[in-house]
Amino acid sequence: MASYVFRYFNTIGYGETTRLLLTAAKVEWTEEHPEWPQEKSNQPFGRLPVLIEQSIDGSPDLVLSESTTIERYLARTYGFLPMDPRQAALQEQLRDRQNDVLLTFREYMSVPDSAKEGVYAKFEGLLDRVISIHTGLLRENGNTGYSFGPSLSYADMAMYTFMKLFFIQIVQYSEMMPKLFKAKLTPELAKLATTVEADPLLVAYVSKKGGLAEYVLPK
Repeated sequence: MASYVFRYFNTIGYGETTRLLLTAAKVEWTEEHPEWPQEKSNQPFGRLPVLIEQSIDGSPDLVLSESTTIERYLARTYGFLPMDPRQAALQEQLRDRQNDVLLTFREYMSVPDSAKEGVYAKFEGLLDRVISIHTGLLRENGNTGYSFGPSLSYADMAMYTFMKLFFIQIVQYSEMMPKLFKAKLTPELAKLATTVEADPLLVAYVSKKGGLAEYVLPK
């Protein structure tokens, strides 16, 4: 079986879903935290995260960059995305829209005050759509805490990370965000979070000191 080296910053961020996937896959992996920006030029696209898949002798066999590319490769390889491309696409589109929400919030924080109202409306609309669609999927799946089928999927791990990142990172920029998030968090998504945290494949990882389970979503 292949082993992996995962390069990312020593923080919870865009690499967290990859960490969950590597953990859930029960593969051998280590993590490197490159000095930044000193080692920027050593990365394939000058960015992190980077995943290196190693052959049995430890030599690099595949080097990937960009978080969603890495995630989808691992999810397909280890069975957290369906083999049917149509069914897989249903999960992948959810992840792309989560990125849209985070990127639009970054835009909101950077635009002049005169433009903030319009960008905020766009941000909230995207967030509402993400929450509504994923909540509907959870209901259709019997409100088991899993988004598709009876077990952990890529969609579950990506949404769990999205909610935690939203709460950890976005709320620190604005006093209104905790109230907004609390108002929009549905019981179905709250159950997804507790289900992922209790899943046998992930419980030890997320519950460790400094892990995602320490960041409790508002109720």
